[in-house]
Parts: sequence; C-alpha cells; structure tokens
Amino acid sequence: MRSHLLNDTTAESYRRSVTEGVERVADKLAATRRPFTGVTPAELAPVIDAVDLDRPLGDASAALDELESVYLRDAVYFHHPRYLGHLNCPVVIPAVLGEAVLSAVNSSLDTWDQSAGGTLIERKLVDWTNSRIGFGPGADGVFTSGGSQSNLQALLLAREEAKSTDLSKLRIFSSECSHFSVQKSAGLLGLGQDAVISIPVDRDKRMQSVVLAAELEACRAEGLVPMAIVATAGTTDFGSIDPLPEIAALADEYGAWMHVDAAYGCGLLASPTRRGLLAGIERADSVTVDFHKSFFQPVSSSAILVRDGATLRHATYHADYLNPRRTIAEQIPNQVDKSLQTTRRFDALKLWMTLRVMGADGVGQLFDEVCDLAAEGFALLAADPRYDVVVEPQISTLVYRYIPRDAVSPEDVDRANLHARKALFASGEAVVAGTKVDGRQYLKFTLLNPETTAADIAAVLDLIAGYAEQYLGETLVHA
Repeated sequence: MRSHLLNDTTAESYRRSVTEGVERVADKLAATRRPFTGVTPAELAPVIDAVDLDRPLGDASAALDELESVYLRDAVYFHHPRYLGHLNCPVVIPAVLGEAVLSAVNSSLDTWDQSAGGTLIERKLVDWTNSRIGFGPGADGVFTSGGSQSNLQALLLAREEAKSTDLSKLRIFSSECSHFSVQKSAGLLGLGQDAVISIPVDRDKRMQSVVLAAELEACRAEGLVPMAIVATAGTTDFGSIDPLPEIAALADEYGAWMHVDAAYGCGLLASPTRRGLLAGIERADSVTVDFHKSFFQPVSSSAILVRDGATLRHATYHADYLNPRRTIAEQIPNQVDKSLQTTRRFDALKLWMTLRVMGADGVGQLFDEVCDLAAEGFALLAADPRYDVVVEPQISTLVYRYIPRDAVSPEDVDRANLHARKALFASGEAVVAGTKVDGRQYLKFTLLNPETTAADIAAVLDLIAGYAEQYLGETLVHA
C-alpha cells in the first residue's frame, strides 16, 4: 500500500494518475452540452449505494471509470453558460493550477513550521485585499472557509469589543435581506437569534438608514447595547448594496461595530469601472470577502479582514504544542493566532496564482462583464409582458416572476413558477434559482459567467414560460 503514498519514489505514478484525471475532466468539460443531466435522487442513489467501499478497485484508472457514473456524468457544471442558479462561478485556470499544487504539497496554514512561504503569501494577499478596501497599515485578516465563517468571526470580534458583561443586552442590526448567517452567528455566540434586529429595505432592496437610526436610538433608550451593524454589499437574493457611508456614520454615532458582508460584492474591489459602488467600505471595522464568488476562484477561498488587526486577538488561543506564547516575542508568524480554524488549507495560493497570471484588472473585467450582462437581462425582462422583475440590479442578480396572460390566482402563479423551475432543472437544459418576495414565489438568475449571453437569457425565459404555461393549462384541464 506504500505505493499509493505521494513521495519521492512515487512521483512518476503521481504524474500519470493526475494527468489521466485532468484529461478525463478536460474531455468532460469539452463535451458538456447542458449544465445538468436531470438525474433524480431516486435514480442516482442506487448507483452509489451499489459501490462496496470495502472492496477497493486497486487502480486509479478503474476508479476514474467508476467516477464517471457516480459523479462526473451527473455533476452540475457551473462553467456552462446556462447555469444561472446560485452564487457559483466558473473558475479560472490559474486558480485550478494553484488548487492542484496546494493539494499535493498539502501545507497547513496554522503555524509557520507547517507552511513557511504559504504563511507569507497569505499575509501578502490579506494586505493586498485590505489595500483594495482602503484600510490603513494597521489592518489585518485571515483566510476562512467561506462567508458564513467570516461573518461569525466578525461578530465574535464585535461581541468582545462591546465589552458587555450582560450578553442579553447586545443587539445586532442587519437588513431584512442580509444573509442567514447573521442570525445563525448570533445563536452560536450565545446571543440568541432574537438579538438580531431586522431593518426593512427600500424599493431597491437596500437597508433603510432612517429606520436603522430610529432602531439604534430605541435600543439606546431601552438600555440595550448596539453591538454591531451588518451592512451587505451584494445581498444573496438581489445583489443590492446597502448605503455604506450612511451606515458608517450611524455606527460611529452609536459606538457600534460596523461589519460589511461583501461575500458577493467583493469582485467590485477589482472592477476597473464599478469600484465606486463600494464607497464607504473603508470605514468598516470588518469585511467579509468570498473570492470563490466574484473572483472566479474554486471553493473555498474566503477571508475576514479587519481595520484594526489588534482585534483579532479575540480569536487567539495559545497551545504549548502548537503556538506557545514565546513565539510572539520571537516574532514567528503563526496564522492560527488569528483564525477560528486550526488545520487550514492553503486556499490563498489559488488567488495568488490568479493575480500573478491575470492581474486584478483581468479579474475585475470578468466581473464587469457579468454586471453588464445583468443590465441587458433586466432590459429583456422589463420589456417582456410575461414577466415581472423586482429591481434593477446593482451587480449581477435578477429576480423575476412569470405572470400569465390570463387571470389566475396568486397561488396558481406561485405554483406555476415553482413548477417551471423544477421542470427546467429536470430537463437539464438550464439551472435557475428561486426565492420568495413578499411571500410570493419568484425565480432568480445569478449571473457569474462571462460566457453567458443575452441570447442565453432570452432562451431560458422562453423555456420557463413554456413550462409555466404547460402547468397552468394542465391545471385548468384538471379543474
């Protein structure tokens, strides 16, 4: 079995196996004609259940053959231009190259004696991102597993900086369109989900700062502590960006920690034309970025950035076997001192390779393309009498709803839209997402692929209308 260990004696076997795997995936990508096969759980589960994990195949080629039927054939392919579903992006080749390198070397980014150059590369990228945000020389940060972890760590820092002995008095303010991880984090931090005060949004789905001001004042009057304000720069459903300068002013006035969840909108940091949409982000105390959303990186690649690096001490714990206190005096750079995780992948390498090959402008131009596409898509929806579109996009998300020509109940319209989404997914021709707006069923395009065209959007809208009309026609017949 030692022949399967990656080392100096098996380097050639490693080269052959990985090359064969890359070739098979490349062939699959080249031959993929739709984002999904339409396979159902009932169809695929027996195929995987039939695999006997206690009877190894013993051969990488045989395992790759099997992988075709249990995974590759029915995977959902985000690179396809008609994948318009969730916040999943196609990935750039330099990042995939970085993924191959980091997986093989397998550095753990917790301590210097496990990562060396990896530690310094991650720190360099943290500094680069902080510079793009507009933070000063005292800023810092660390890579994380994703936006949910980044938001959790930001709110942990906010809780500790609030310096309250009574957690029941702490309050977090976020818009009604903010990510669910805000409520989840409040629960994990012992505050309870009721500690989160939801602020209504305006017609553009942005937090209403006037209401926020009133809620902050009411909080103060009741003897409660405004622990944090979470502004969103790119909401999951609408891509909307909260009014960051106004929120920053209120955070200063009420002594609240300001966190900006820019998991989606962080691509604007590299945009040659749209960076101004993030004006005010430099006044935040912390920022979440998900490079695996709008920097076209493979999952996972995320980070939490803080304006004052000293606040990261709230995540620090010293273990004698790992990062003893003496390493501080010795100025040994241990990233675990800043992280909620201990063992941690060298995910920063993917972004490093991307910037070294493409440059920030190259990434930003790709993100600009999908934002431009969203504007085209909005124009198509606004001009199409079959559809109601909720809001003009600030970034690259479109939320819309099929509206039948003949009058039917709102409940039937809901069911028709839900059916259309499911039928489209089952066909494998395209993938779209869904959400609720004011209790009604809507559909959603999350545009993150520069290869998607307005013609693709128009074709998918025709497909959706066809499935919805078919459903309503069958409903009328049955009625």
